[in-house]
Amino acid sequence: MSLKAFEMSPKGTVIELDEILSNVKYDKDGLVAAIAQQHDTKEVLMLAYMNEKSIRETLETGQVCYWSRSRQTYWRKGESSGHRQSLVSMAFDCDGDAILLQVDQKGPACHTNRRDCFFFEVKDGQVIVESDPQ
Repeated sequence: MSLKAFEMSPKGTVIELDEILSNVKYDKDGLVAAIAQQHDTKEVLMLAYMNEKSIRETLETGQVCYWSRSRQTYWRKGESSGHRQSLVSMAFDCDGDAILLQVDQKGPACHTNRRDCFFFEVKDGQVIVESDPQ
């Protein structure tokens, strides 16, 4: 069964987590894009990647865990910087190819020490750096 089978389900329909995870559209490396959004302000903080194991760990611990494509290892957000992401909620999009994480971000989300990773903003055909490192 695919997620398409659940598209017209009414609000309140319960679907087993294993059913969803088995139908996520992971890429060739077993990864799916995950967007982290601050739960109370709705500020988009970052985009990273997760695999099934990091999804399950995040749900079990409440501490967001990603897969680092550059380091080829699990990355528990904030384990070295202290800038942790606590999971508030997790949602899958209708196609099963993206995850939206509502998080409580402590400190900067970006490795550049900025609040979020989206600080290169296009304005009038140019790209402007829109925030300072904290």
